[in-house]
Amino acid sequence: EVQLVESGGGLVQPGGSLRLSCAASGFTFSQYAMSWVRQTPLKGLEWVSTIYTGGATLYADSVKGRFTISRDNAKNTLYLQLDSLTTEDTAMYYCAKSWFDVGSRVLGQGTQVIVSS
Repeated sequence: EVQLVESGGGLVQPGGSLRLSCAASGFTFSQYAMSWVRQTPLKGLEWVSTIYTGGATLYADSVKGRFTISRDNAKNTLYLQLDSLTTEDTAMYYCAKSWFDVGSRVLGQGTQVIVSS
C-alpha cells in the first residue's frame, strides 16, 4: 500500500521559512517523479513543484525562486524548502506520487502551512 506522510508545516511570519518532509513507503520511491501540491478553499488544488527521478525539477511560477524541491532516495523522503513566504502561501501542502497521471495519483494527508504576522 502506498503511503505518503507529510510533516514540517506550521505557523510562520511573512518572509520566514519552513521545510516540509514527506516520508514515502509501499513503492519504489526512486523510480517515481514526486510532486508537491497545495490546497486552499479559494484556489482548490494547485500544483507547486515536481522532481523527476533524474533530479530535474519544475516549479509553478508563483513559487519559482522561493521554493526548492529535493529528494533523498536512500531515505525514501521528499522535501520542500519554503523561503520568503507570503500570506499567499498559506495552504494545506500535500506530497503526491504520479501527480500528472490523474488515474494513478496518490496524495498524503497533508501538512498545514500558515503564513501570518
